[in-house]
Amino acid sequence: MSGRFSGLAKLVTSLWSPPNPQQDLRDALTRARAQAVLDGDAHAMVEGVLEMSRLTVGDVMVPRGLMTLLPKDASLNELLPIVVESGHSRFPVFDEDRDDIIGILLAKELLRFMSEAPAAAEQSFDIREVLRPAVRVPATKRLNVLLREFRENRYHMAIVVDEYGGVAGLVTIEDVLEEIVGEIDDEFDTDDEKLIRRDKAFEFTIHGATPISTFNETFASHLSDAEFHTIGGLVAKAFGRIPKRFESVRLGEFEFRVLRANERRIETLKVLTPRDVLMTSSPL
Repeated sequence: MSGRFSGLAKLVTSLWSPPNPQQDLRDALTRARAQAVLDGDAHAMVEGVLEMSRLTVGDVMVPRGLMTLLPKDASLNELLPIVVESGHSRFPVFDEDRDDIIGILLAKELLRFMSEAPAAAEQSFDIREVLRPAVRVPATKRLNVLLREFRENRYHMAIVVDEYGGVAGLVTIEDVLEEIVGEIDDEFDTDDEKLIRRDKAFEFTIHGATPISTFNETFASHLSDAEFHTIGGLVAKAFGRIPKRFESVRLGEFEFRVLRANERRIETLKVLTPRDVLMTSSPL
């Protein structure tokens, strides 16, 4: 008797379950992929579009600690090395403190000063004359809403603020689009032919497919390759999952920061070393 009532309860529950159009759509997409109506890339892109309505700016932003900020009072000679070394195309500029963002500097705006004599360029340069407005968005804003605002207002970067109005990070249109189309090559990316690239003393960019043996040879380290053969696999094991962009972990004396990753593997990492390294290994 109890089994009959249990079955009846399940039937009633199923009949009264609220509709879930989004799940129905996901199920239809899965069937379409299984029947080869959609290929893997198209399926992933549509899934990315659906996911955007759930994600917020805070999920994809570049954290405050990784932002490259420029002081308003910096001279042209002080700015150029920062701009060149970072490789970015847009830079938030601050006034009194790093929460006081007064505008965005486009690297291309500095090109016209390069044609002038150094002394003349320094004298004529005024950063306030070349700044673009800094758009601020809350970390809780939905990604699909932000993408529409990017398109309608034709800007490519926004400063992310927390509930107290402080700077929490920044987000670009590229960060949003990557949720749809996957990772886009950018200033963090390394040459495909190079597994390890020196960025500066004590700091390197490495490909996730770098063999652990190559890493050990290059950095005179002793990371274990008993379970995994690549650095990406070893780092993923340390997290217990595929980490997100900008997450970091320490293995031995090295800090590994994720620059690129998809749902299957880690693609690119930033490595901070405790000492400078003589770059002599052939894979470099």
